[in-house]
Amino acid sequence: MKRNDYISWDEYFMGIAHLAAQRSKDPGTQVGACIVDADNKILTMGYNGMPTGCDDDHMPWEREGDPLNTKYLYVCHAEFNAILNSGGRSLKGATLYATLFPCNECAKAIIQSGIKRVIYGEDKYADSDSVLASKRMFEMAGVTYDAYVPSGKEITIEL
Repeated sequence: MKRNDYISWDEYFMGIAHLAAQRSKDPGTQVGACIVDADNKILTMGYNGMPTGCDDDHMPWEREGDPLNTKYLYVCHAEFNAILNSGGRSLKGATLYATLFPCNECAKAIIQSGIKRVIYGEDKYADSDSVLASKRMFEMAGVTYDAYVPSGKEITIEL
């Protein structure tokens, strides 16, 4: 008889998004994303970080101060990186798992790439204009979004 305590697809893909987030060098916020097709095959992944070719040892990581000396004008978000990492492969009809609700800029890329569903971990900026705009665009474009609901069972990884 097969075991019955295996994890769901949502737990699996959100776990991968969390693992991807661990690659981020951002000292304040680590975000990961995983995009899958209708057959539950991983298409691409990403995490937040500086653009390729920009030495992150020489880029600003500050959160406050002169905008040119903070991370916000430079960091590529996890969702955006995952879309770019797809290498031009079609993402039409795909589902994106993200550890944080996408900002308005990532929402535009999600919509333009054809992704139709977003599962998100945290929505800690729910009242921000950026996230409110994301939700408005998602609703207009027919992109559904749902909060990830963990099963409550502990997930352990043995190495």
